[in-house]
Amino acid sequence: MCLNREPDNGSIPVLTASGRTLSEMWENSMLELWQNGASVRTQYDRKNDKGEYIDLPSRDCTMLMVCTNPFAEPMLHRAFPGGIEDLEEYRMEVVEGVKNHWIRDKNDPLDERWEYTYNDRLTKFKYLGRESNPAKPGTSVADDGLNLNLDQLEWLVCALAEDPITRRAIIHTWRIGEDNEYKSPPCLQGIWARAVPVNDTLVLNMNVRFRSRDAYDAAFMNCFAFIFLMQNIADRLSLKTGKKVVLGRYTDFSDSYHIYGRRIEDFQNRFMKLHSERTFEERTWNLADVTPIMHEANPKILEKIAKVDAERCQ
Repeated sequence: MCLNREPDNGSIPVLTASGRTLSEMWENSMLELWQNGASVRTQYDRKNDKGEYIDLPSRDCTMLMVCTNPFAEPMLHRAFPGGIEDLEEYRMEVVEGVKNHWIRDKNDPLDERWEYTYNDRLTKFKYLGRESNPAKPGTSVADDGLNLNLDQLEWLVCALAEDPITRRAIIHTWRIGEDNEYKSPPCLQGIWARAVPVNDTLVLNMNVRFRSRDAYDAAFMNCFAFIFLMQNIADRLSLKTGKKVVLGRYTDFSDSYHIYGRRIEDFQNRFMKLHSERTFEERTWNLADVTPIMHEANPKILEKIAKVDAERCQ
């Protein structure tokens, strides 16, 4: 559904997409973007020696997506760029923090590692503030007593355990005054959660907010990993409360949801071709069917990370 579309006068369309499954939600969002998005230039579009664009404009919109049953099958879409091992590696990166040590040393101008990882920002968020209360979960005090290191995920779980229907269970990634200076600042901005009591069960609902989103190359993997993070939060909340916690709807919002112009041909040849030639069942996979492949990939992924670490130390 298109909430507004006036790209000719510079108004960015606001689109919505929903689905019972992750695969259905993402597919519907891509179709909405392709059919109703606006053509917008980006600062990353390539130019030739004459200063003329060689890339097409991006296809862009503001997008709200809703998945009503996050782990329902078929969960995986075959048109997402990447393989099953890539998907598992990204899940491990976001949920388990296996690449947190790849963050660059800001005091070393030659260090070209990453500026951040989402897991690090969510579990070791540094900020200035008053000395924390040692009894307050999720916080620790640095040597100077001012630079606090907050495990935001633990804080969020504790906040929900104390009051499941609180509207204050929100965590962030953006560091004002720091991320503005980075070449590649975090796209994810924050997560909001609320657990609604239904009889003796808590139903966890989660909202995820992105400032910028590569809809074709990144969004599916993002959503996949954050649904697993949602399950992680639910499991931890269940342990703290002693109650059964189930997943409610997963909601995903992007200020800029786009397909880069240089990727449009691949999108048409891959996504749109698959959509036109196969049934929904033929263009999706069940998570249960590929889970053994993911488990087998775990040691290979860790070995690959260790290899990169060793090469960097040489």
